[in-house]
Amino acid sequence: MTKKERYEAFVQYFSESFPEPETELRYENPFQLLVSVVLSAQCTDKRVNIVTEELFKTFPTPEHLMHSSFDELFPYIRSISYPNNKTKHLLGLGKMLVEQFHSEVPATIEELQQLPGVGRKTANVIVSVLYNQPAMAVDTHVFRVSKRLGLVTQSAKTPLEVEKQLVKNIPEQYIHKAHHWLILHGRYICLARKPKCETCDITHFCRYFDKLPDRE
Repeated sequence: MTKKERYEAFVQYFSESFPEPETELRYENPFQLLVSVVLSAQCTDKRVNIVTEELFKTFPTPEHLMHSSFDELFPYIRSISYPNNKTKHLLGLGKMLVEQFHSEVPATIEELQQLPGVGRKTANVIVSVLYNQPAMAVDTHVFRVSKRLGLVTQSAKTPLEVEKQLVKNIPEQYIHKAHHWLILHGRYICLARKPKCETCDITHFCRYFDKLPDRE
């Protein structure tokens, strides 16, 4: 199977089976999504959703974060991974949103990356989810699954290298969806330690499955 055929099979399967994939983070506006994605770094969406349910009641706007303090905010996110750093990030994020972006979430990757706690992956998530831009956020799931499927080369060693290969080969109109396709497949089927190949519907174009010694 050529790389072109593999990408075509990938897009065909997921566009038919999951035509409108969505993030599992719960949010009601762009500000809430931004906060949730910042908190989700090296943490599960399930845990983030538990935390933000109360967090957003007390801190519903960037202004609320801006006028808060470390001691006020920390208790709400103490169960999240790296709570000290993330508390500082959110306080700085609220201040910058108010002072530099008129309390609006920026729509470009470059502007988003100016915010505390927002790296390239987080910025890609925001522009793809909120604005349907052709951005590919590469987390551990995307990195693992894209390599196993054979969508990217094994020589790709960094998230940016994987991102570039995926964006180059996936049709532009599907890129913002493909991010979710790869994440959800990695979260529920193509698990890190023990992938569920026996229940997977895309083994027919999966390079990892093709190389299993006992697949017959």
